[in-house]
Amino acid sequence: MIFGKIEYLNLLPFHIFMKRFGRNSQENAIMNHKKNVPAKINHEFISRRVDAAFISSISAKKYKHVNLGIIAKKNVQSVLVIPSRKDKSDRESASSNVLTRILQQNGEVLIGDKALKYSLAHDDYIDLAALWNTTHHLPFVFALLCYHKDRKLYKKIENEFLKKQYKIPQYLLQQASNKTGIEKKDILNYLKLISYKLDTKAKLGLRKFYKEAKRV
Repeated sequence: MIFGKIEYLNLLPFHIFMKRFGRNSQENAIMNHKKNVPAKINHEFISRRVDAAFISSISAKKYKHVNLGIIAKKNVQSVLVIPSRKDKSDRESASSNVLTRILQQNGEVLIGDKALKYSLAHDDYIDLAALWNTTHHLPFVFALLCYHKDRKLYKKIENEFLKKQYKIPQYLLQQASNKTGIEKKDILNYLKLISYKLDTKAKLGLRKFYKEAKRV
């Protein structure tokens, strides 16, 4: 079983959970990981080279998923447009590039850890999740945990992960800080902006996104 792994900070709590889940779950003992950026993982999943992954919501529509996602209730700090720069999509992204067109924004799109780092040092950007929320009063769902088979396993992962909050060990937090160049306190503050449960309002936001995406 191959799980597509996106090594952005927004999934750090989930990756910590999966390490523990893998040690304690017999059926997950053979799970391997393939690492890449969201757009590449989308392609790997669609090509069935990975069995499950957090797939960009724009690409996830046709696939089975559990009620886990990467969701911003309001602002997110890691999906930005910089209006002062020339129009440019982010090659690592899928949903965010579409969201930019839906919201009729011009400039350079930045996502992920590099976007978070930029937002912590500058104020000349538009937070796309915040603008979406202001416009539609709904959360924005950036990705969904999709799978090709073994629904029972992924429902178990959903249920176990959502049972409690997972504290990030200091050594892993330090590793993440060293890798990204983002202070530990800023990582923790950022993670407060991320929700993982695909609840009723998030589902409404997702349906709204799909409807708006057809128009661009």
